[in-house]
Amino acid sequence: MIALPTRRATVRLAHTLARELQPGDLIVLTGGLGAGKTFLVRALLRALGVPAEIAVPSPTFTLMNEYGRDTGARVPIVHADLYRLLGGDLDEELSELGLRARRGEGWALIVEWGEDAYRALGGDGVRLSIDTHPRVAKVVGEGPRGLALASALSDEK
Repeated sequence: MIALPTRRATVRLAHTLARELQPGDLIVLTGGLGAGKTFLVRALLRALGVPAEIAVPSPTFTLMNEYGRDTGARVPIVHADLYRLLGGDLDEELSELGLRARRGEGWALIVEWGEDAYRALGGDGVRLSIDTHPRVAKVVGEGPRGLALASALSDEK
């Protein structure tokens, strides 16, 4: 577990993730409403080079936002929120959104509320859960890339 007692600690975690992130990586974020998932993604994008002039809103209503190299991102990112898709035909919805295709094209996927989609998105990634009492991040990696990324994040405690 990684303690996140302050916003600064969350920003540090985002910077570590930015250093380690590679094209095609999968990060699934879980945690309750207000846990700080979008805050973490915003800090990650800033650490990847996306300037403050580019808004990083929650994709709750748009389902996904893209931050390509044209935004300054060192690694192109798709930031998705699958909350509104829970309970539907997830596989069909993922296909329509093109998330698997984007990952195959070298975009890293950062997916909020994506636990049920983890395997459908190709696995070999990291599940990062943010708990609020106390505020900690639990990191679990699967597959070669996911285990390497989880290890790098956990080493930054």
